[in-house]
Amino acid sequence: MDLILPSGVMFGLAVLLLIFAIILSAFRVLREYERGVVFLLGRFYRVKGPGLIIVIPIIQQMVRVDLRTIVMDVPTQDVISRDNVSVRVNAVIYFRVLDSQKAIINVEDYLQATSQLAQTTLRSVLGQHELDEMLANREMLNTDIQSILDSRTDGWGIKVSNVEIKHVDLNETMVRAIAKQAEAERTRRAKVIHASGEMEASAKLVEAAAKLAQEPNAILLRYLQTLTEIASEKNSTILFPLPMDLLQGVLTTNTQERNKKTDKSSDR
Repeated sequence: MDLILPSGVMFGLAVLLLIFAIILSAFRVLREYERGVVFLLGRFYRVKGPGLIIVIPIIQQMVRVDLRTIVMDVPTQDVISRDNVSVRVNAVIYFRVLDSQKAIINVEDYLQATSQLAQTTLRSVLGQHELDEMLANREMLNTDIQSILDSRTDGWGIKVSNVEIKHVDLNETMVRAIAKQAEAERTRRAKVIHASGEMEASAKLVEAAAKLAQEPNAILLRYLQTLTEIASEKNSTILFPLPMDLLQGVLTTNTQERNKKTDKSSDR
């Protein structure tokens, strides 16, 4: 025959099971990186954890908060720089919750709030700089964005530890313009270097000419050295420079003879 328990016994067992379930639900285990924000009848009670904690059912409620560093990718933002160049920029931010109470009570969703604040701050900060600064001074921009985010999220119990700008994307027209600018800059530098070299060479030539002028035979020795260099290259044509001093002497002699002939003709 089947054992039939009285209804009173059944009710007692059900009550015992219910009490046992309530007691079990009161025990919570929080990991080392977790904290529990406990509310007592809707009012903040305390922050508990880590380890084994007790939360009285119905009377108390608990919200878990993760204290580990969160890596959040900031979506690509369309930014207009101070020199009116349109670019697309994305970044990544690193932050963590320092005060669990503020993170739950002072803001509805601290993850969503931090993400939206990071997007608006990225646009506003980069919009105050020119394109060249975005490309060359990323460390400075990262520091500026990080300090602004850290100060604005302090009331939420959040610490922004780092901000990194990942990509600055330009359209094809701007890429070609930047390439032309870089090419022009390299050409300018080459011309300046060439001009500087010419100036230094001219100064050295003046010094060399002054040295050679101190000794008349020095130019002859230099000429013989030049002939030796030309002969070593097996050239069929050799240019012989005629000294101007020799021509000056010949011209002076011819002029004197002409003057004498003119004087004799006039005497007659």
